[in-house]
Amino acid sequence: MDIDKSQVALRFAQAGKSYTQHAVVQKQIALQLFNLIVKFYSKTHIKSVFEIGCGSGNLTHLLMQNLNIQHLVLNDLYVQVQQHFSTDQKLEWCIGDIEQQDFPQYLDLIVSSSALQWIDDLEAIFQKSYHSLNPDGYLCFSTFGQKNLQEIKALTGQGLTYLSIETIQEKLRNSGFEVLYLSEQVEHLNFQYPKQVLQHLKATGVTATASNFRWTKQTLQDFYSNYQKFMHQDKSGETFYSLTYHPIYCIARRTP
Repeated sequence: MDIDKSQVALRFAQAGKSYTQHAVVQKQIALQLFNLIVKFYSKTHIKSVFEIGCGSGNLTHLLMQNLNIQHLVLNDLYVQVQQHFSTDQKLEWCIGDIEQQDFPQYLDLIVSSSALQWIDDLEAIFQKSYHSLNPDGYLCFSTFGQKNLQEIKALTGQGLTYLSIETIQEKLRNSGFEVLYLSEQVEHLNFQYPKQVLQHLKATGVTATASNFRWTKQTLQDFYSNYQKFMHQDKSGETFYSLTYHPIYCIARRTP
């Protein structure tokens, strides 16, 4: 699927104020990625860091609060992300589609949390990362796997084309990286009603994948009705509707 980056930017900009509250999974993923970065990348004083798709700053703020970073460059599609950061923070911005942007050079660390699934040519991003990193520099990221939001794709046919963990590993190695850590998890968010699933997706900007899909009274009714197949019961007999997230975590090092 060809991703309309202007549509992605618009949806995430519209969700800017609600994202921080509703993106609970993305916040957990950012924390887990940060913990992995600290575990594998032992330096606490870092000269230069570049973040791809910083969004509301779930990962950024963890890095800034816990590491001594001399020079931090943040990328995202739309300028409104700057509202999530204090103006007195020493940040450099690289606004725009990362696939069209020149990367900063002589980087110690490139990071990205819950953003690379929006990339059309991931191997090209890996190659640009390799050439921008210093020898023994690190590329640390989270993205999403093939089961991500599978309920939505099953019912609407809409969604991103996610890569398998094996394909991601192959692309990293083709680009010259040594993969130090690679894992995947499947997690579920539970909702009381199917309508809340759509509200959650809209509040987190994920509806950007549905650029050619229009909700009508009938398609909404069909969605709510068909979502019954994803209904479960807990031990007390309460019913809930699940939504699947499939995070992938990676720590890779540029070989000299």
